[in-house]
Amino acid sequence: MLEEQVFDARLHDRASFHCGVQALDEYLHKYAAQQNAKGLSTVFVVVDDAAPSKILGFYTLSAAQVAAQQLSKTESKKLPRYPVPCFRMGRLARAKEARGAGLGEILMGCAVERCLRARSLVGAYALLVDAKDEKNKAFYERYGFIACIDAPLTLYLPLGRV
Repeated sequence: MLEEQVFDARLHDRASFHCGVQALDEYLHKYAAQQNAKGLSTVFVVVDDAAPSKILGFYTLSAAQVAAQQLSKTESKKLPRYPVPCFRMGRLARAKEARGAGLGEILMGCAVERCLRARSLVGAYALLVDAKDEKNKAFYERYGFIACIDAPLTLYLPLGRV
């Protein structure tokens, strides 16, 4: 059974994780533990409880903000003119061997659920993501993410409508 956990460098085998995107592999191998420890982002992993040290996928969350003018005209009219608090999913990756198993959707769903729970304690309007390319953008748009006005590869999901 799949299980979401907070990344722990002592428990999770990051060296064997490979998703096929060098920047994402390098992040997990070299920087995830440091950024977790410094409070710059929190890394969450998905593992199979039968092999709890093997990372099947991961995502990161951190605090963020966006100018209201970057959101759709309908939404920006309802918001204050100062930066709007948000969460940011900075990275999302699944292992090569997990391709085709729907793990990207599972990871994204875990991130959205976590943001909704956190939103009950800390104000945040949306979940932001930075798509790497048009293919990734289309993935997020299938799940209701909306492109920012002046940064079309930055997308947001309003948490009040989820």
